[in-house]
Amino acid sequence: MTNTLKVERAIKNITQEELAKIIGVSRQTINAMEANKYVPSTVLALKLAQYFNKRVEDIFQLSSDD
Repeated sequence: MTNTLKVERAIKNITQEELAKIIGVSRQTINAMEANKYVPSTVLALKLAQYFNKRVEDIFQLSSDD
């Protein structure tokens, strides 16, 4: 699974730490998601989509390996 979290953060001009606090996870979780090393739960994906005012599928995309 790939995602556009880093781009979305850049658009809002917020750090990983700031996003983590807003969403209620650790900075390491945000970092792992941005590095495509962690697939978020449905609830976490929905929280992120809501924060960025996007659809989940606009932020998270299945890769050919999924």
